Amino acid sequence: ATLTIMVGGDEQVYAQVVPFFEVMGKKVVLQGGPGAGQHTKMANQIAIAGSLAGAVEAIRYAETAGLDPLRVLESIGGGSAQSWQLVNMVPRMLKGDFEPGFYAKHFLKDLRIALENAKNMKLHLPMLEMAENFFTQASVKGFDEKGTQILYKLYKDGII
Repeated sequence: ATLTIMVGGDEQVYAQVVPFFEVMGKKVVLQGGPGAGQHTKMANQIAIAGSLAGAVEAIRYAETAGLDPLRVLESIGGGSAQSWQLVNMVPRMLKGDFEPGFYAKHFLKDLRIALENAKNMKLHLPMLEMAENFFTQASVKGFDEKGTQILYKLYKDGII
């Protein structure tokens, strides 16, 4: 994996510290003033939530329709449906590999922060609310220490 660092802060300070960030991350982007990096991280997590849920639902649909999910992935994984979640996480889901790359508990924390920020901005984000609900259910079921791809198990087991 490669680390993208999303920075918020003063431009002059950023110029002084960017060499240190470049040691840690492949891509470093100044997003704006203080707080802008955090908001960018939340936008990233919202996009991941939607992409992950879309990948899980596509594969559950394919399975239920009697299709070979890996063959479906081969067909849709390179077209306009392609996403990192689809290409990288679906094979792990199908193998029952729910070990974390990113912990479900940390993702839930981020989704809650994003949801709180959205509410403070008076911004209604129903997909974010749905994702927060899904990962709350994962937590209730004891899956905090699993990876975000645990969402597939919740769907497959009829929890969602």
